[in-house]
Amino acid sequence: MKEGQRLWTRDELILALNLYCKLPFGRLHSRNPKVIHLAQLIDRTPNSVAYKLVNFASLDPSLQARGIKGASNTSILDKEIWSEFFEALNISSFESEKLLAKLENTTVEKLNNISEEELPKEGKTRDQVIKARVNQSFFRKSVLAAYNNTCCITGIQQPELLIAGHIRPWGMDDANRLNIRNGICINALHDKAFEAGLITILEDYTIQVSSILKKSKSKETQDYFMKHHGQSIILPSRFLPEKTFLQYHREARFRP
Repeated sequence: MKEGQRLWTRDELILALNLYCKLPFGRLHSRNPKVIHLAQLIDRTPNSVAYKLVNFASLDPSLQARGIKGASNTSILDKEIWSEFFEALNISSFESEKLLAKLENTTVEKLNNISEEELPKEGKTRDQVIKARVNQSFFRKSVLAAYNNTCCITGIQQPELLIAGHIRPWGMDDANRLNIRNGICINALHDKAFEAGLITILEDYTIQVSSILKKSKSKETQDYFMKHHGQSIILPSRFLPEKTFLQYHREARFRP
């Protein structure tokens, strides 16, 4: 370590990893306003934060699979925090948002734009709703960032039209509710079709359209769905969809 430098703390690494998840891969640089802002919050330089983000990239299996190495001098603590964070996302995502809210001198509700009108007034139920909503917000930001805010089927890039869809449904797989590899960035129409089993994504990341839609004579059905049959999805830069989740959707949800 160079003279004058200080070791990264556990909390600082958790905050950096929180940001890593929510930034598109191509924006992990010191000029990014969000990198600059985190640097100010934890009293570090933007270069220091950006370099730590690239350190984390070297631990990302999705990037390793594509031959992207990132910075190689990760610390033992970097590796520990990475493992802990992704092994318990239901806990770690919320805790990281609480850390961030504390530094921002605000609440996790305000940080995630959760209106008081949407929340119970007090008690355990309120805490449970807040945690669920904050985690949902984290999941959405992370999935959209992985796909560079682009629908994986159509290429639409309007955030208001995009959904962080679950491959294995939220309500049936608690352990993978916040698993970013259980998410796809998809527009609202095709998300509805995916949930209804009218389209699926095969393990080779190609799109399969149900025979129910194939039989339709509607021009709109042809335009919106059939032209995508057999095409590859637009792959995320990180957090590739887990193939076992895609297999589950094909076998249990798709209506061939």
